Amino acid sequence: MSPGAERKMRRFSKMHGAGNDFVVLDLRGGLAPPAAAHCRLLADRHFGAGCDQILTVEDPRESGSVASYRIWNSDGSSSQQCGNGARCIAAWLVRDGAAGEDNFALDSPLDTHQVERLSEQHYRIGMGEPRFDPDAIPLRGFPGARDQYVLDIHDTVIGFGAVSMGNPHAVIEVDDVDAAPVDSIASLLQSHEAFPESVNVGFAQVESRGRIRLRVYERGAGETLACGSGACAAAAVLMRRGRVDRDVAVVLPGGELRIVWPSDDAPLSMSGPAAFVYEGEWAQ
Repeated sequence: MSPGAERKMRRFSKMHGAGNDFVVLDLRGGLAPPAAAHCRLLADRHFGAGCDQILTVEDPRESGSVASYRIWNSDGSSSQQCGNGARCIAAWLVRDGAAGEDNFALDSPLDTHQVERLSEQHYRIGMGEPRFDPDAIPLRGFPGARDQYVLDIHDTVIGFGAVSMGNPHAVIEVDDVDAAPVDSIASLLQSHEAFPESVNVGFAQVESRGRIRLRVYERGAGETLACGSGACAAAAVLMRRGRVDRDVAVVLPGGELRIVWPSDDAPLSMSGPAAFVYEGEWAQ
C-alpha cells in the first residue's frame, strides 16, 4: 500500500457461545468475504481481534430464511458447520432487527436450520440428523458403520466413534477428560488418511446418564473452549451406545450445552448461550 493510501475499515462484532469465540462480519448486499490471510490476521490473538472462527452474515439462500452465514477457521480454511456459531449468528440477527420473531430459519453452508429464541442470550438450533455412514463422514477404509472404529497409528491404537453433523467428528470415550492426551491423539487422527477431510476430535467422559464432560480439538482451530457440533456428535455417539439419555447436558471448558435427540430417525437439537463481547473495526 502506498504512503497516505486510505485503508478500508470494516465493522465487526466479537461474540462467543460458551467460550467458543467468533468475529462476525456483515456481508449482506453481496460484499466479498475476507481472504484467507485476512482471516488469519483477524483470528490472531496477539495481532488481531482473536477468535476461533470468523462468521460472515450474508443474504439468505432460501425464501423463508432471514439470512445465511459462512464459517472461516482461524487458519483461513472454510468450514461447513458450527453449532455455537449458529447461535451467535441468531443472536446477532435478532439484535440487528432482521429476525424479529422468537422462531425463524437460518441458512448455514449446508442446510437450513430452525432457530428458537429461548431468552435474550439463549437459543435452540435444529441441527438435523446425525449421519453414521462412513461415506457421509467421510471415513475411509471401513465398509459400513460401526459402534467403534479402531486405527493403529504409529503404534498407538485409537478406538473411536465417528459421525457427521455436517462436518466430520471422531468421539473418544475416556475415564478422565482432564487427563486425556488431547493434542497428541487428535493430531494423529486429523492427519490420518482415513479422514480425507481431516476431523474434529472429541474426548468425552460420561459422568451420569444425563451429563457428559467434553473437550474438542477442532480442524483448523485446535482445542476450543466449546464446540457445538462436537457436543452434538459426542451426545449422538453415546446415545446410540445406550451410555446416556436422549436429553443430556454436555459440559465443555467454556460452558454447558443441552443436546436432545428423541430417536435415531429424528432431528437433533442443541441449546445454549450466545453472548456479545464488543464491537470493533478492522482495516482491510
